[in-house]
Amino acid sequence: MANAFPKEIRIAFDESLEAFQDATVMAKHASIYNTNQTDMERSNNQIWRPMPYIAQSFAGSDQTANFVPQTQLVVPASISNRRSVPFILSDTELRDALQSGELQKAAKQKLASDINLTVSDVAALQGTLVIKRTGASAGYDDVAQCATIMNEQGIPFDDRVLGYNSRDYLGAAGNLGVASRSFDNAKSVSAYERGKLGMVAGFDTFPLDYGYTLAAAGGGAGITISTLDAGGNIYTPTALTVGAGGQESPTDNRYQLVTVSSTTSVVAGDAFTIATLNAVHHITKRSTGQLKTFRVIAVNSATTMTISPPIITNQVANDASAQYQNCTIGTKAANSAIVFLNTVAAQVNPFWQKDALEILPGRIVVPSGVGADVMQGTTDEGLQLTLTRQWDIKTSKLLYRLDAFWGVVNKQPEMTGIMIFNQT
Repeated sequence: MANAFPKEIRIAFDESLEAFQDATVMAKHASIYNTNQTDMERSNNQIWRPMPYIAQSFAGSDQTANFVPQTQLVVPASISNRRSVPFILSDTELRDALQSGELQKAAKQKLASDINLTVSDVAALQGTLVIKRTGASAGYDDVAQCATIMNEQGIPFDDRVLGYNSRDYLGAAGNLGVASRSFDNAKSVSAYERGKLGMVAGFDTFPLDYGYTLAAAGGGAGITISTLDAGGNIYTPTALTVGAGGQESPTDNRYQLVTVSSTTSVVAGDAFTIATLNAVHHITKRSTGQLKTFRVIAVNSATTMTISPPIITNQVANDASAQYQNCTIGTKAANSAIVFLNTVAAQVNPFWQKDALEILPGRIVVPSGVGADVMQGTTDEGLQLTLTRQWDIKTSKLLYRLDAFWGVVNKQPEMTGIMIFNQT
């Protein structure tokens, strides 16, 4: 038998789904990967997604020595976020059908916020391209720095996104509103009248009414890391990792465990550079002349921490390192200096190329004939919204819940970054 929803509730759900779709702003700026839900259930909601190959080229007509195996890198992606908004209407409150629609609207807003927040936080916590600005948000020049670091490292020019926290966004809008000293162009008018930036330096910009605050680094000066060939901190990408029992499993090459002189007061999220370790263009492998930026993912012990991205210099040459080299070392040393970039606590402004972040929509199955009415809808992004209601005869109340199920993965942290202002 078909679910029997009163007409006013059905209309309210349709409107709620439409508004939910409009509210998932961040989801529109990430790629969507739809999975086979049966396979996901059987694999504990995890699937490994491939990272793009980086090819090599060689000079000369005789390529005999260059036919070497290629290393395909993959990253784990999981559907791990389940959020529900439950509410109740009594038998007297049900006389006002408007309340159901208003409560659904509030539930939709909360779930949309949850999805937006997971996308924003993944970018903010795992982005490894770090732009440090010593002054306040000032507009075009700041965004141009984000574009420059992406250009230098070979990140695609299209589908670039920058999310500003509200204070920095309006600061940038103020700059653009007066930059031309004239109101005869749409950019200035939009910035002045609506506080809207729009497209700036190749980035689609938008404000965040919430944000992740990165605390000032507590590690201070004096922490060092070995960049010697035999120092144990030069990373070699691998497709598979062999376990103690000989079993093979995919390797997550986004992270590396490194040994440093001390991790005292170092915390996850800290951003840093390493002396004379410069970033390279990922395809040409030419040095950008700019220090490579890294993020602390976890502190593991008094002298070890997990960082992203791994240090791939190809100074101990092999095929995989040549393929995925991301930096070059100028002067190797047993005590290369680590310099932290987040010197003042500030809200971060995440930026990324759309293909770096991926949303995995999940599905919830509520069987028929179990005493509950169910309605489901899917947004253009593939995100499912499930409305369930059930009458409780003991309390004479109607129980509602609105559910969403999804996952977010940062497939390539080197195509994701943060910009922080007012740093010393």
